[in-house]
Amino acid sequence: MKGMTKLLTAFLVFSILSFGFTGLANAQQAVPPLSIQTELPVYGEGDTVVIIGLVSSSLLDKDNSYPVIVRVMSSQGNLIQIFQETPDAQGNFSFEAQASGPLWKIAGEYTIAANYSAQKTNVTFQFTGGSGAIPSTATATAPAPVVVEEVIEVPEPEPVVVAEPEPEPEPEPVCGEGTVYQNGKCVAQERGGGCLIATAAFGSEMAPQVQFLREIRDGKVMMTESGTTFMTGFNQFYYSFSPAVADLERENPVFKETVKLAITPLLSSLTLLNYVDVDTEQEILGYGIGIILLNIGMYFVAPAVVIIKLVNRKKKN
Repeated sequence: MKGMTKLLTAFLVFSILSFGFTGLANAQQAVPPLSIQTELPVYGEGDTVVIIGLVSSSLLDKDNSYPVIVRVMSSQGNLIQIFQETPDAQGNFSFEAQASGPLWKIAGEYTIAANYSAQKTNVTFQFTGGSGAIPSTATATAPAPVVVEEVIEVPEPEPVVVAEPEPEPEPEPVCGEGTVYQNGKCVAQERGGGCLIATAAFGSEMAPQVQFLREIRDGKVMMTESGTTFMTGFNQFYYSFSPAVADLERENPVFKETVKLAITPLLSSLTLLNYVDVDTEQEILGYGIGIILLNIGMYFVAPAVVIIKLVNRKKKN
């Protein structure tokens, strides 16, 4: 009888310990490798969208060189802002996005997508839009009626005086997506992150080559409406693939040096803009098309001519 009691007691203790260890293992496995969230579920126009996240300690690089790349997408899938930041030693990271500007006019469900190396995750929040917001299904509004003021008649018969309505101020021009109206013209809205490929290739946002690209963008290209329109379309295309290329550069030193060598002719051609005055739409179009044709010649035409000559020489031999 005593032996049976000891056996049952040992079995009960073993079951409790097994359950505790299993619960602990499940609790450890419940921590996601990459998580992200917003401080509030709903934001309005002018609010600061606070984004916080955590990278699991098991994924942190020993050199802590991988950045977390975060994209803010509108309810229609348009890219609004992009950020990148290296998490701290505990894996924590955070960003702040200002909910203002032409890209924040459409109310609806906005998405924040994040990726760290091969890990990806996303979270959504509601944007109410605030004053001047455009609902997801826009409807035309009726024009405001003209208010006519009448002067009260005095005992002596006098003609009715109709006050003319005050002239309405001229509306601001509607700028294209990715631009904002400043100082009488549309300029590109600043996006965080900068040139991801060049930054990864040269190792820092403060590298002379990266600063040179930033100066050309802000001081030359974006000073005209044509340049601003070009940068808006180019950013939508560029940020669709540049985060993946930048990650590959950090993982593969050989690929990093190859990219650095490949973009050197492009940087050399852009230095031509430092020696010319770009003040008009015609000038930016002329110089821009000329530099594009020059790069096509360097990257495509010249190698093709060399290959054709080598093939012909080999046939003659």
